[in-house]
Amino acid sequence: MNTKQTFYDNILVKLTLVVLFSAFLMYGASLRAEDTSVKYQTIEINGVNIFYREAGSRQRPTLVLLHGFPTSSHMFRNLISELSSEFHLIAPDYPGFGNSDQPNMESFEYSFENLANIMNDFLEYKNINKYSLYVMDYGAPIGYRIANRHPDRVQALIVQNGNAYEEGLREFWDPIKKYWKNNSQENAAPLAEFITPDGVRWQYTHGVRNAEKISPDNWNNDLIHLMREDNPNIQLQLFYDYQSNVPLYPAWQAYFRTHQPPTLIVWGKNDYIFPSEGAYPYKKDLKNIDFHLLDTGHFALEEDGSLIAKHIRNFMNERVL
Repeated sequence: MNTKQTFYDNILVKLTLVVLFSAFLMYGASLRAEDTSVKYQTIEINGVNIFYREAGSRQRPTLVLLHGFPTSSHMFRNLISELSSEFHLIAPDYPGFGNSDQPNMESFEYSFENLANIMNDFLEYKNINKYSLYVMDYGAPIGYRIANRHPDRVQALIVQNGNAYEEGLREFWDPIKKYWKNNSQENAAPLAEFITPDGVRWQYTHGVRNAEKISPDNWNNDLIHLMREDNPNIQLQLFYDYQSNVPLYPAWQAYFRTHQPPTLIVWGKNDYIFPSEGAYPYKKDLKNIDFHLLDTGHFALEEDGSLIAKHIRNFMNERVL
């Protein structure tokens, strides 16, 4: 065998391996970059265009992020960026919120039951059949309806100021309960304050450690959809329909006890809307629970987003995956 030829053959093999390895690293890097980038998309569900944010590989565990009032999937923007290399995340806007359509009230039923129907159909259209639900505020009655229908699909619950117990309906709810008994214009007037610029700002800043660290982009973004024609009436209708959730609390609690989904509680304890009195009862019904009260307000992600992301990582890795 020609020694010189063998030498050059070895060099060629090594160079080939280096090139292939470099290509593999570049391909892996491109996959990681693609996995973590956020996509902003819209699909039609039952005649309504639903906007959603999606990031992360579908080969990873899915987190379905269900937003609260008066916001949208915008509330999850930073959490999605923090977790997209580890999870598949998807965050839709409900009809009448964020960048989704706002069908008129004559043709669309603005109720929590119907919003849950839309979100359930959204997940089925996206062929998402195994997921953990992150529920906050309005996301709780929507998410718990879905979980109660499909307990086999829900791998875990992540609860951030999302109520399922009457203990959580305290002083803030008194004028709303009055509206439930009589939805007159007189009883509606105090509720309209919640969707004014000052009222929305208060929801983001009340109970936080440092209001100067809460970006005004939050309430300004929310006000875009809240100021759309007829949206105030939609929000009043949802205030009124919130009473439909309360009789379902026992069924949701039975779901907790029967199916025992692993549950992470990350609750802003200074929240006046859903105070910590609504967090503790989860401990009665759930055995596999990771419980954290955070020193912040209603929109806990704004001040403690990185901490919540850390809790999610630990919880999912230790108790779910």
